[in-house]
Amino acid sequence: MAITQSSILPQQYVSQLGQDYGQQLAGLTAIPLDTSQFAPTVAAQDPLQTQAATLAGTGVGAYQPYLTQAATYGTQAGTTMGGVSPYISAAGALTGTGAGAADVAGSIASYMSPYQSQVIDATLTEFDRQAAARQQGISDQAVALGGFGGGREGVQLAEYQTQSDRNRALLEAGMLQRGYGIGQQARQQDLMNQLTLGGAQAGLAQGQLGLGGYQQGLAQLTPALQRGDIGTLSDVGRIQQQQAQNVLGAQQQTAQMAAMEPYQRLGVYGQGVASLGQMPGRIETRQTQDPTALQTALGWTSVLGGIMNPNLRIPNIPNIGPAT
Repeated sequence: MAITQSSILPQQYVSQLGQDYGQQLAGLTAIPLDTSQFAPTVAAQDPLQTQAATLAGTGVGAYQPYLTQAATYGTQAGTTMGGVSPYISAAGALTGTGAGAADVAGSIASYMSPYQSQVIDATLTEFDRQAAARQQGISDQAVALGGFGGGREGVQLAEYQTQSDRNRALLEAGMLQRGYGIGQQARQQDLMNQLTLGGAQAGLAQGQLGLGGYQQGLAQLTPALQRGDIGTLSDVGRIQQQQAQNVLGAQQQTAQMAAMEPYQRLGVYGQGVASLGQMPGRIETRQTQDPTALQTALGWTSVLGGIMNPNLRIPNIPNIGPAT
């Protein structure tokens, strides 16, 4: 009796595609994937960032020399200002208003020429000599006139002596006055010199204080300028580092896309094969007949004969079955 079997099988070309897909999938996944080609990487520090870091390190305390110099100028200014006081005191003493004014009363005499008294003495001595000579001339004249020792001679001598004493006093006063004027002028000039020196000393002190302030300004300006340089270098270096990082990221994505492209392509291939597998398949029918007793016996005989005598050939016997 014949047996009929029906099966729904995929289309032949679908089976072939599925077999091809399986072979490719097995071959592709058997190859290790080199992930080092698209491993994440970090861009190195830009040279400008390195320069900024170096400047930041070396710039710490860069203001200290300016502060030290400023302190030096401040000390020098204090010393210089201390030198002003003697000039101010001396000028005050000269004007009679200083702390030492009481000690220099009549100090104009110290400015008068040390030779003035000698000049005055010599001048008065010469004056007295000439006066005595003129007085003797009056007496000699009186003797010549026969009136020596008379009243007229006495009157003349008295008048001459009075006038001579007056002239002598005027001469001495004039010389003293000139000496006093010269001393007073010298003393006034000394006063101006003392004040000028004091002012110059004070100006020098002010200049030193100004230099100290300038140095302090440099000490404050230096860190600010360095911070500006560091900020600029850091910003530009950060931009360049980010650009380098973007390039590395693009290269990583490119390598990853290249590595994964076969898998993506095979995935699309597999999706296509799967979609084709959902299409209606083909129906295949088989009919098989039950073996007869003779066929069964002959089959066993063939098996046993083959075991016992491998050289024995059993001819093929076609299937014999009932007529259908």
